[in-house]
Amino acid sequence: VMQECYVQNTAREYAKIYAAEAEPLEGFGQVPEIIPIFLVHRPANNIPYATVEEELVGEFVKYSVRDGKEINFLRRDSEAGQKCCTFQHWVYEKTNGSLLVTDLQGVGMKLTDVGIATLAKGYKGFKGNCSISFIEQFRALHQCNKYCEMLGLNSLQTAHQKQRKAPSMKSKTLPNSSAIKKVVPKKAREPRGFISSEH
Repeated sequence: VMQECYVQNTAREYAKIYAAEAEPLEGFGQVPEIIPIFLVHRPANNIPYATVEEELVGEFVKYSVRDGKEINFLRRDSEAGQKCCTFQHWVYEKTNGSLLVTDLQGVGMKLTDVGIATLAKGYKGFKGNCSISFIEQFRALHQCNKYCEMLGLNSLQTAHQKQRKAPSMKSKTLPNSSAIKKVVPKKAREPRGFISSEH
């Protein structure tokens, strides 16, 4: 329960910084808000700890799915869904690919029960509650929208394509020697997570 509060309130702090950058932009409009969650100690109760948060009334939508496999049209086509995806992209870029707020869900622009994925080593002393694979899936599946462009975020596909082209370009321009032949194939076999984590 403590971890749940810690993760959601940490994500809320990132959302506040995102809002401060996005809201002043002309035409950006309302920004998603992660509602706070509070831990309550009830010593006289059989279950001594509980969480308390604002009740969200309306249609509850999952804008980003933890495993990245589900195609959610409300995520892709709605304003709230696009802005949630942009928020994920913004956090990913601000933390150099080390942290991702995921499992964004809620009613309209109010979100709750979010998750955070970090690299195995964590990020600035913080470790999330989701698998590192969520970061890799986000990097592979994210499609930028107009809100990503308004914030000037770098396309993840462009960065990935440049990385994939770099080894093949080197192999064409470098002299043909046995030492270089050993290096180039090894570079091409490195896992995507290793290459992209340098961002």
